[in-house]
Amino acid sequence: MITLTPTKTPLQGSIDAPGDKSISHRAIILGSLAKGNTRISNFLPSEDCLYTIKVCQQLGVKINYNQTEVEITGQNLKLKEPSVPLYFGNSGTTARLMLGVLAGQDFFSSVYGDKYLSERPMKRVVTPLKKMGAIFDGRENSSLLPLSIRGSQLHSIRYRIPVKSAQVKSAILLAGLFAKGETTVIEKGKTRDHTEKMLASFQAQIQIHENEITLIDNQLQGTDILIPGDISSSAYFLVAALLVPNSHITIRNVSLNETRTGILTVLKEMGATFTITNEKMVNHEPVGDISISHQQISGTVIEGDIIPKLIDEIPIIALLATQAEGKTVIRHAEELRVKETDRIHATVQTLKSLGAHITETKDGMIIKGGTSLKGGKVSSYFDHRMAMMAAIASLICQEKVFIDELDSINISYPNFFEHLKQLKKVST
Repeated sequence: MITLTPTKTPLQGSIDAPGDKSISHRAIILGSLAKGNTRISNFLPSEDCLYTIKVCQQLGVKINYNQTEVEITGQNLKLKEPSVPLYFGNSGTTARLMLGVLAGQDFFSSVYGDKYLSERPMKRVVTPLKKMGAIFDGRENSSLLPLSIRGSQLHSIRYRIPVKSAQVKSAILLAGLFAKGETTVIEKGKTRDHTEKMLASFQAQIQIHENEITLIDNQLQGTDILIPGDISSSAYFLVAALLVPNSHITIRNVSLNETRTGILTVLKEMGATFTITNEKMVNHEPVGDISISHQQISGTVIEGDIIPKLIDEIPIIALLATQAEGKTVIRHAEELRVKETDRIHATVQTLKSLGAHITETKDGMIIKGGTSLKGGKVSSYFDHRMAMMAAIASLICQEKVFIDELDSINISYPNFFEHLKQLKKVST
């Protein structure tokens, strides 16, 4: 067990938000498919994103990278048949997006992941790709990894997505690059739109009308991409600053994409105040610096259309709710049950173990606020977001927290503890 100790000092100072994980994946994939060279800055060198690089390299793409800087020689949509099965590790984004790419190639490939990814649903991606002419074979009627893909000539599709999933939307749009005609996806509700913005950055012609997105052509031109900071990763320190007395921090260059800022909306609804400065647009993505201080907050109800905008932040929001005045109710978050782990169950069990009053529901949780957390033993469930939530919780516990592992944090935030240590050094 690894020991996490409550903090005796406030969090103060500034950090640069790590590169956005979702955007880093997409920049590598589109840079690999584009014509010409692409240079990426502020890339997130996390385990998940490095799997995307390795997979693209195995498909014949020349990629050079040094931590956060990446150079790609694009293949103009023509990839090379891999000589070995492609391994996606624990990266659901790599898996689902690359299925869309591999479906349109003129070769055979097989793909697999670790034991956790092998239990995550792929049918939601495979079904529309089959409608486009893709040929899959695999476990449970091609709904789980490992999968084999016999690449084929795809045809365009007009598809209404039955779940709110940016990964499904992205897989279809990427497959549309290899299809004849215009490919259209219709969302149930607006999800993160990084793929659409990234396609525009690579000069693809894409048309958006409300929740209907149409890819009109497949011309991708290499370009320079600056990855904005990840708001999902930044959320842990925004909450930490609210929880730890006398804290005041600034997180620089954070993505302010409206499909991702549900966490900021909820913080406002809970009574938190913060400032955003230095706002600008980078590759069609809005960014800015967020400053926030320790303050008392109140419970709220989180439900409906805002859920896709903060789905990854719900565990850390639940921690914040344990310290709020009153009750917080989270509904319509059943998508959390098919993440790296069942995050509804894992969040409830972790916070209960620390002394919180929290109840699991079918699609969310109910949290009684104003509860002091004791400390104790918890599991990370080998899920990076659960591990980071437990680490932030340990800052305000009465006693030490013991957790089974923290390596999973490298999946999305390799320098998490470096940034935490930096903020715990009080300025004089």
